[in-house]
Amino acid sequence: MRYDPKHCTLCPRACGADRTAGVGFCGAGDNATVAKIMLHRFEEPPLSGTRGSGAFFFGGCALRCGYCQNAPISHGERRGKTVTTHELAIAALRLQDEGAHNIDLITAAHFVPYLLPFLQEVKPKLHIPVVYNSSGYERVETLRALEGLVDIYLPDYKYISAAAALRYSQAEDYPRVAHAAIAEMVRQTGEYREKEGIAVRGTVIRHLVLPSLSQDGAEIMRTIARDFPAARVSVLRQYTPAFNRTGDKAFDRRVTSMEYNRVLHAAAECGLQGFGQERDSADAKYTPEWE
Repeated sequence: MRYDPKHCTLCPRACGADRTAGVGFCGAGDNATVAKIMLHRFEEPPLSGTRGSGAFFFGGCALRCGYCQNAPISHGERRGKTVTTHELAIAALRLQDEGAHNIDLITAAHFVPYLLPFLQEVKPKLHIPVVYNSSGYERVETLRALEGLVDIYLPDYKYISAAAALRYSQAEDYPRVAHAAIAEMVRQTGEYREKEGIAVRGTVIRHLVLPSLSQDGAEIMRTIARDFPAARVSVLRQYTPAFNRTGDKAFDRRVTSMEYNRVLHAAAECGLQGFGQERDSADAKYTPEWE
């Protein structure tokens, strides 16, 4: 992985920002920032388990999703505080002591150069897996630097349509980029595995069903079944219209049961295994409060 803080090309944007003097498209400067560290109980059941994931919510993001439930920390005013790699290690070990089932690194792609020394320091002291929780918008070269340090990848597969990716996340290349990134994640982790109902290895691919885009979601399920049979899928129903800033009136409503079930049925027809969500998951109460 090549990283020049004066000309950053870590993510697919390759914006070339001088992060020692300012911030890139992702909002990140020359230090890692964390908005919240907590035991998080609202991940998939094999990740949250009975005690929660040890979640690190990093500030900033390389996407511009117009419906992001974490907008205050991804592009708003609450991106968190600067942390050192040693402080991250201390926090990870504290979460392990508190019973976390894993260490869950959420939207951390733009901080991979800082994650590497953190993970190299803490990984020998962990007896729980490390989860890399991702938008899917990742460079393969950057992901390769994480091989051996990440046990479980948790990427989104948001769009299969370049037009939708451009309209809703300002990333026309998302479908191509995410597919290549997920292929690398699956290569690194192999078959999904659990121990006593808790995930220990593998890749879980998330898809958030969006209003009026369930046909795309069904096609994503078929793509996953064809190209990533070793992975599990998580079909999310948590789209919350209160977060809609897309300007698209179609997004001013929840996903219907028909739309959600269309994606679930496509996954089942393809023989995919994984997880779903109840209707009441589409509620802002499941989003952490950002201090």
